[in-house]
Amino acid sequence: MAGEQLALTVLMGVLLVAVAGFLARMEDWRSYTPLGGASTISGSGYGGGHAEKPAGIVRWFTTVDHKDIGILYGIYALIAFFWGGAAVLLMRAELAAPGFDIMQAQFYNSLLTSHGITMLFLFGTPIIAAFSNYFIPLLIGADDMAFPRINAIAFWLLPPGAILIWAGFFTAPLGIGIDPAQTSWTMYTPLSAEQANAGVDLMLLGLHLTGVSATMGAINFIATIFTERGDDVNWANLDIFSWTVLTQSALILFAFPLLGSALIMLLLDRNFGTAFFAVDGGSPILWQHLFWFFGHPEVYILVLPPMGLVSWILPKFSGRKLFGFKFVVYSTLAIGVLSFGVWAHHMFSTGIDPRIRASFMAVSLAIAIPSAVKTFNWITTMWNGKLRLTAPMLFCIGFISNFIIGGITGVFLAAIPIDLVLHDTYYVVGHFHYIVMGMIAFAGMGALYYWFPIVTGRMYQRTLAKWHFWLSMIGTNITFFAFLVLGYLGMPRRYATYQFDGAIAPLAQVTTLHQISTVGAFLIGIGQLIWAWNMVQSWYEGPELEDADPWNLKDDGMFGREFQWFEAQKLAADGGDEVAADGGEVKTDGGVKRAVRRVDDE
Repeated sequence: MAGEQLALTVLMGVLLVAVAGFLARMEDWRSYTPLGGASTISGSGYGGGHAEKPAGIVRWFTTVDHKDIGILYGIYALIAFFWGGAAVLLMRAELAAPGFDIMQAQFYNSLLTSHGITMLFLFGTPIIAAFSNYFIPLLIGADDMAFPRINAIAFWLLPPGAILIWAGFFTAPLGIGIDPAQTSWTMYTPLSAEQANAGVDLMLLGLHLTGVSATMGAINFIATIFTERGDDVNWANLDIFSWTVLTQSALILFAFPLLGSALIMLLLDRNFGTAFFAVDGGSPILWQHLFWFFGHPEVYILVLPPMGLVSWILPKFSGRKLFGFKFVVYSTLAIGVLSFGVWAHHMFSTGIDPRIRASFMAVSLAIAIPSAVKTFNWITTMWNGKLRLTAPMLFCIGFISNFIIGGITGVFLAAIPIDLVLHDTYYVVGHFHYIVMGMIAFAGMGALYYWFPIVTGRMYQRTLAKWHFWLSMIGTNITFFAFLVLGYLGMPRRYATYQFDGAIAPLAQVTTLHQISTVGAFLIGIGQLIWAWNMVQSWYEGPELEDADPWNLKDDGMFGREFQWFEAQKLAADGGDEVAADGGEVKTDGGVKRAVRRVDDE
């Protein structure tokens, strides 16, 4: 087994060196189609800006257009979303009753590990990158990303990363000794260091690729927002979504390299006999420090851009500008700074110095303040506004509602005495999923509905979208509120089965709560199937837009830059002037095309 692991590690190292060598030979990394090379709009899509794109699948394998890459990120993230969702539905079905009824503990642990890593690394970060890639250049008046080729490379590192992470599920039936990892998504040592399974090594290498991808993307977003803004876009009128992505990118630059270093140390421990995390050499607690120094900023890496999406979309359907724009920006920056000072609140029960615990408790409580600022600003934006309960708006309101529950439960867990009682129970799982599902996924769905007309030129079925929202909202609160109650009853997390002494908690009550949460999980799943049908069917057969303002944003003066770009594209498709990549008109002057940048008033 050790020989197989060593061979796999060496093979992957050779592959990465070969890729690095190939990339080092490439020239003109920063090249992109200039304004003068903008193309006209053809077909039903609205994707101008890169001339002479090849047809068919070759286009998608070779594209460096930020809009195409955004779509690729979105498709990838949604595939991962359904993989992770299928895994958790199997887990919830198993937990509907005590004992092993559907699967054994080993397969349950594999699903648990895959679900966590998939949702955080393969869905959460890429779905944000999808929106960021497609819309940030449009929002800031840029031609494209600052480094289009690096942008494409960052995406194409992700599919092999996913294959490596999921590899054990495909190789286990072959009987070659490579099974799915069973380490949980936190990969705590010594379990992850001593588990003799090459599938763990493949998973670690896949995670490393996703980290490299995220870091490359972060550098690109920072360079784009700093250097590629239009002449009329300055720091004072930069949109809130770009502010949150800029902050997220800075967090990625500090957090992901540390995760990469920890993964390399773990690989060395597993394959080369080092003792970074060994009980008798280094320290298993060292892994927790390194992992959570990455892991808690990762929560804000995932949640800050969704906060930006809500801050951008919610005012559109409130009929008024975002209340306290500057304070929302300042609170975003404050969260980014404070996020690196809270990691040890995941380790209150490890026996660290009580004085150190107290300092981390104080910072963990303090980070709730800028989060609350955002919440009150969103509520105040809606106050006395002209609310329109479209699907994007419903998901934004659901986001806020779930954030209040998830945020308050997080404040409880930041208090040392409460955390010592509830640590590693379902209460933590409920809190975390109110954030991840109740916020990140809800904001993503709201943004998908809001920008669907721009990407496709069509409109979705609005009734199905509202069914999707209500099933998701009801299912989320049924599932994760039951988790909170299970945590109070002492139900430990990550267990494939359960059996309670009646003196601790009645087994019948625990079983009932598990069954309630299972019903809620399947409601969420049904909602996502409705969403998938709606998106695919509407993409191909939905009514084509006759107006570039499908949300009637002009009535309230909320017609944003991205819809102004869309309007210019639509005019061009209808026989008007050609449109440059940044939305400017391409005039013909003496036979030479020149770009005229549009000046957009916010």
